[in-house]
Amino acid sequence: MILLFSAASLLFVPGSRPDRFAKAKVGGADLTVIDLEDAVATEDKVSARDAALAQIAESKAGWAIRINPVPTAAGVRDLALLADTDMLPDTLLVPMVESAAELDVIAGVLGTHCPALVPLVETPKGLRRGLEIASHGSVTAMMFGGGDFSSELGVELAWEPLLTARQQVILACAEARKPAIDVPYIKLDDDAGLAEECVRAQSIGFAAKAAIHPRQLPAIKSAFAPSEAEVTEAREALAAYEAGGERAIRFNGRMLEAPFIKKYRAVIARHEEQANA
Repeated sequence: MILLFSAASLLFVPGSRPDRFAKAKVGGADLTVIDLEDAVATEDKVSARDAALAQIAESKAGWAIRINPVPTAAGVRDLALLADTDMLPDTLLVPMVESAAELDVIAGVLGTHCPALVPLVETPKGLRRGLEIASHGSVTAMMFGGGDFSSELGVELAWEPLLTARQQVILACAEARKPAIDVPYIKLDDDAGLAEECVRAQSIGFAAKAAIHPRQLPAIKSAFAPSEAEVTEAREALAAYEAGGERAIRFNGRMLEAPFIKKYRAVIARHEEQANA
């Protein structure tokens, strides 16, 4: 059974630094991701795998693991180890996904115990197959891997150069009915830039954003959580719509009809998910 993905914030912590696991967890992210890929040197892959699974065995609530790419030797070893343990995380992040066939491999190896999968689209080839990837039955959300994507394009990891790619990820996820997760903001000391990018990402349809440091989490949570004013407006709009017989009515100087009601219901659902998290 695929778990519903309701996290609005994700925090990555290197699997090779188990001394940082506890600090990362208390940072307050909805999902803390132990990274076995980019943040781990080749010579540390084995110890990182062991540390990640030890943490999951201790407590898997709120934890996820990012494995190495499936077509690599490191990815094969990750899957072999996961297949031999009963202590799987609830969520696996899968980098550099370029086809749904890679997800079939994971689902086949892990069988009925396969966690919910979050593929990362990080290449033009993966982006072209975004809908196919997002629609896979084991996928619970899809993430935009902007770092590798910017490298593929030879551009800066910034908003404008990657806007078109971001929008295509959003469209694929919207059609597949899966949440989209935005890439981390890498300028750790630029609080204003982080806040602006969070607002932009939320405004074009991203449901969550990843972080690489706990200090980034408040800005992410603020941008992706509905404000009190938004929740109040949504509740008033739904009440007015129901009172009007669920027909198009005038509300706060605007036309209120079914498509807008769907948006208001989504605001309430997101508010309730985060309140109960």
